[in-house]
Amino acid sequence: MKNRLTNIKVIIKLYILVLSIFTIFRAIFFIANTNHIAKIDPDGKLINILKAFFMGLRFDIVVSGQILFLPFIILSVMFVINRYSKVAHKIIYLYTLILFIIAFTISAVDVPFFMNFFERFNISAFQWIDSPGFMFKMIIGEPLYWFMFIPYVIIIFLFNKFLRRILLKSNNTTDNKFSNITVRTIISLAFAFVMFLGIRGRLESKSPIRIGTAYFCNNAFLNMSGLNPTFTFIKSALDKGKSRYAEINIMSEEEAINFVKDNLKIDNNKNLKSPISRVITPDSISENKPNIVLIIMESMSCGKMGIYGNNDNLTPFLDSLSNHSYTFDNIYSAGIHTFNGVYGTLMSYPSLFLQHPMKGTKIKKYNGIASNLKENGYSTVYFTTHDGQFDNIEGFLYANDFEKVISEADYPSDRVVSTLGVPDDYLFEYSIPVLNNLAQKKKPFFATLMTASDHGPYTIPEYYTPTRDMSKKKQIVEYADWSLRKMINMAKKEDWFDNTLFVFIADHGHPIDPKYKISLNYHHIPMMFYSPKIIKSPERIQNIGGQIDLFPTLMGIINIPYVNNTLGVDLLKHNREYMYMCSDNKFGVINNEYFLVVEKDNRGLYKYRDGDLKNYATENRDLVDKMEKYGKANMQAAQYIIKNDLQR
Repeated sequence: MKNRLTNIKVIIKLYILVLSIFTIFRAIFFIANTNHIAKIDPDGKLINILKAFFMGLRFDIVVSGQILFLPFIILSVMFVINRYSKVAHKIIYLYTLILFIIAFTISAVDVPFFMNFFERFNISAFQWIDSPGFMFKMIIGEPLYWFMFIPYVIIIFLFNKFLRRILLKSNNTTDNKFSNITVRTIISLAFAFVMFLGIRGRLESKSPIRIGTAYFCNNAFLNMSGLNPTFTFIKSALDKGKSRYAEINIMSEEEAINFVKDNLKIDNNKNLKSPISRVITPDSISENKPNIVLIIMESMSCGKMGIYGNNDNLTPFLDSLSNHSYTFDNIYSAGIHTFNGVYGTLMSYPSLFLQHPMKGTKIKKYNGIASNLKENGYSTVYFTTHDGQFDNIEGFLYANDFEKVISEADYPSDRVVSTLGVPDDYLFEYSIPVLNNLAQKKKPFFATLMTASDHGPYTIPEYYTPTRDMSKKKQIVEYADWSLRKMINMAKKEDWFDNTLFVFIADHGHPIDPKYKISLNYHHIPMMFYSPKIIKSPERIQNIGGQIDLFPTLMGIINIPYVNNTLGVDLLKHNREYMYMCSDNKFGVINNEYFLVVEKDNRGLYKYRDGDLKNYATENRDLVDKMEKYGKANMQAAQYIIKNDLQR
């Protein structure tokens, strides 16, 4: 064989070999899980299975590329300098053999692992590493592990045979078609770039491939079947060492749970799995189930709104809406990131310092808004302006009963104006026909729309003219408010408007004029429930609360019974004494007079309504202890529930 593109030819052959083997393991995986296949919706069943295999191929390419990249570099060096090394080929052979045997072993073990735990193979498989004898006996005594032994041995034997033929038995020479070293270098670099794209898994700039990329429908088995178990294992191992995934341990779990149960007045829920679950039955159950349109506004701090003291007239529409809504004036976001806001709003769980609840190897299912409304006959849809893989939002939402996630890939390419995708008003414009189609199904719908224009880089559409000359940061707030007005005006023309409850909340605020180590304007956000036909007596409500209270409050307004397994409360029926929030490595607790900031060993207690910078912690030690315990207990209770998978 002449040494014409030998480096590329060898790698392509290796790709074909290992991808074929990964596909065989995926086929075995499907055969072993026929019980789950039988439960797939017959409508589009074959297409969805093929989608799962295609998604699996993408993840297989990622794993294969990560292993084959180093061999390609070594082969390319030999190709560029026009030399053949038998020793180098033997090293590549051993390296490739060992790493792929490990990967194929994981694929084999993954089959019985999934059948036992309904999870792809991950670092939790080694939870018994301290008891190897017990683990060995368990493996030997489990028939499911023996199920994979014979095909595994055959596959490894054949893999080694073909690998030797590709890397060791070829008659390589240095007779090179490309005599110019520059040409050989450019060709090698070009193919290396192609491999890099395969390793990254996606062309979109905002996010590489992640666990959530595999989630393309509402069937959990199909979503997980597209994953490569080596990928999930490596990802779980890497996640385990990251501080953002570290479990918090700030007080006794038992003490935290008891505190929360007392605070929520949970007397007896022995028939429910979670210690904080409570059955909520309204005084009168409404026969009418209204549509719900939830708009999560990017960075809409109360500090930007006229009704809360801003004199720039940036939000005339939202300000006017407050006179026709249930308007909650003292609401605080769970955290300072968009993922905190989406998670806190939809699932009613608090932020836990640096933890990212939507990422990680295992995507957890919660008993949130979409799940409860879907159980009550609602269609569910989520709209985002940009890449659906950012923050793993698409995968997380599909796992939590959103039937459709509409993202940048769904919009016309000429309407995508920045890395944040389409502008707010086009998001709303695009949503109307989608909501019309849902309304035609003669069942209520729940739609969540996450805006993004009020986030840098700020892009104001050319067709929008600001009312006056001011900074771009202020103009974009005015544009965002104008877009909200456009949404409501479009919706008013539709038949479903009168039976629709519109809910407005922000993912978080903006650090306007921060006075304390936690910016209150970053957390103080609006929350409004608007529906001229449903809300007969609009009201400005002063109860202190949080983003996590939206779900129970919403369910109370629409009078639907449900099980509340969250840290949220119905603010129309429950008065919170305090509200708590996280700002990455700090947390705060607030009441109607004081704001407590807790950072490591430092405590700051401030009279925030006056902007008072004096620290009152020393002279109010009892209050500091009480407020701090409230925040810690709620966060630790949330951690306990999530850690033990009781949040469903």
